[in-house]
Amino acid sequence: MEVRKFTAGGKEVTLYPASISDRPLIVLNTYTGNGKSVAEELGKLNAPDHNLLVIGNLNWDHDMCPWECPALSKNDTPCTGGADEYLGLLLSEILPMAKKMLVGQPTFTAITGYSLAGLFALYTLYKTDVFDRAASMSGSLWFPDFKNYILTHEMLRKPDKLYLSLGDKEAKARQPLLKTVQENTESIAEHYRALGIDVTFEMNEGNHFKEPALRSAKGIAAIL
Repeated sequence: MEVRKFTAGGKEVTLYPASISDRPLIVLNTYTGNGKSVAEELGKLNAPDHNLLVIGNLNWDHDMCPWECPALSKNDTPCTGGADEYLGLLLSEILPMAKKMLVGQPTFTAITGYSLAGLFALYTLYKTDVFDRAASMSGSLWFPDFKNYILTHEMLRKPDKLYLSLGDKEAKARQPLLKTVQENTESIAEHYRALGIDVTFEMNEGNHFKEPALRSAKGIAAIL
């Protein structure tokens, strides 16, 4: 089946459909591009057949952030807390439009993402019960107060499977908030395990920017 594309709310959406009916639906929010590199890496990993729905042209520091966060450096931009607004668009327009293009019904629906999109993936579990599984690859779990939010709030639906990953050099940043990312990610993984969730936590070589497409594919394959 051919790759399908559409727009909704100014976002550019690309669907890489499964080869057979009734396969999982994987939602991937992406910083740039249309997810082709991730789809190719999934092929190399021989991942189980699935529908990959990639959403791009995001207002990254707004759509993926649950609340406001000042810029981390003078060359950075602040986060403006638009995750709830974007999640509304995803649930009300993007997912319904995509599901009309699928053959059959998805056996489950998963939310995934890299960096701030990994943060967003976990945040959605506290705002909707639509997603059965989630994957946060090199997720920005350094985000102010996010670990405390997770420890003090209840998911609307516990995922069947959850994947977390990080680069082994990510916590070696100079910025104080970024230094907390590994400690926070490990604490969050343990918290989810204590809730009885099937959690995979994987450390990768390198910093935050090494092989994002491959890391994304590994996370998606792990929850398929």
